[in-house]
Amino acid sequence: MKKNVGMTDRAVRIVIAAILVILYFSGVVTGTAGMTLLIVAAILLITGLFRICGLYALLGINTCPNQRKKE
Repeated sequence: MKKNVGMTDRAVRIVIAAILVILYFSGVVTGTAGMTLLIVAAILLITGLFRICGLYALLGINTCPNQRKKE
């Protein structure tokens, strides 16, 4: 798959994932909502690290400037 997540998008995803993990482990969010936030954080972290977002691919969105120039 082609990379479709740009550097700014990547940084935002990783920061949001970190915030969600901190909220869960500090006890601010617990229970089902906490587990849901952990799953969302994992998805954001994985898509941020690998720079590939399946939803972006389905919707035709590309925030990676290097990949846009090649097409």
